[in-house]
Amino acid sequence: MAYIATTLSNLVHQTAFFNLTVGNYIMIVVALVFLYLAIAKEYEPLLLVPIAFGMLLVNIYPDIMAEYGEGGAGGGLLYYFYKLDEWAILPSLIFMGVGALTDFGPLIANPKSFLLGAAAQFGIFAAYFGAIAMGFNDKAAAAISIIGGADGPTSIFLATKLGQTALLGPIAVAAYSYMSLVPIIQPPIMRLLTTEEQRKIKMGQLRPVTKLEKILFPIVVTIVVALILPTTAPLVGMLMLGNLFRESGVVRQLADTASNALMYIVVIILGTSVGATTSAEAFLNTDTLKIVALGLIAFCFGTAAGVLFGQLMRILTKGAVNPLIGSAGVSAVPMAARVSQKVGAEADPTNFLLMHAMGPNVAGVIGTAVAAGTFMAVFGVF
Repeated sequence: MAYIATTLSNLVHQTAFFNLTVGNYIMIVVALVFLYLAIAKEYEPLLLVPIAFGMLLVNIYPDIMAEYGEGGAGGGLLYYFYKLDEWAILPSLIFMGVGALTDFGPLIANPKSFLLGAAAQFGIFAAYFGAIAMGFNDKAAAAISIIGGADGPTSIFLATKLGQTALLGPIAVAAYSYMSLVPIIQPPIMRLLTTEEQRKIKMGQLRPVTKLEKILFPIVVTIVVALILPTTAPLVGMLMLGNLFRESGVVRQLADTASNALMYIVVIILGTSVGATTSAEAFLNTDTLKIVALGLIAFCFGTAAGVLFGQLMRILTKGAVNPLIGSAGVSAVPMAARVSQKVGAEADPTNFLLMHAMGPNVAGVIGTAVAAGTFMAVFGVF
């Protein structure tokens, strides 16, 4: 009987109930809320489901993310997933998939879209100075500020490159959360900064883009950007490689793999590993609250800056530009462009802004990567 009692006692004490803290239970509830938003409300489920499940796993069984063994020779399952984030492999592969999925034609047809994409990066630099004012050091502030671009992979890439792995969980979760909440956060700002008449503005047909232009674009952008900011090569290079797969027409198998099977595999690994960085010990602190607040401020500032620059272009073009497309300058592709379309269609159901908004949206992806490369150059990180 003593043997049975000891065995049962050991089994009971091996359950998670005896090891979890109040913080773990709080994070489990947060994970369940995220799962509800992803499944019931369909807020970017491809992102939120793996993130929320990784959050759930690490707060029930922390060793799934632990590093152990002599000299860090081993670790839990998600520890190995996380190392791919640290080595900047997964963010770069995500960019390749985005490039293979995205038509750069609207940006090529209307190069002025680059200005709208650049304007939306204002939120990044506003958040940078705000983070410094809140007491973060310069590298931490830079890593946090990229949330303003609504770009999860770039946020992870820069945080690891700048050695801010302690803040990676809050930064990544904030970035992906705001990406998911684009349809909720952006419309009120867009309506506040535009009139109904302005939202009804119909833009002219974009010029046709030749196949040669589409092939040359990723090659030229890679050469120019990588020569000026070599540190952007992993992100911009993979983005343009994926797009070259798409546009060249001679490697359809590679384009299909990059935009489908590989992309979804990377999303699973990246999402669960990001979620697994949110253990209660790492996540429940004042720095996390500051990061979440700064991310929201940065995202709102970026959206507002894009719309205001759109207003300037509307004035300069005598009403030919709908300022709503400026909000798509954040790099959440293609969500931000869809929001521009949706808000414009609410004012006039016959208004079709999607293709016009895709130009600033693609420019925003490039702009956020350039902003990350600029920070790396400033801090001497390669």
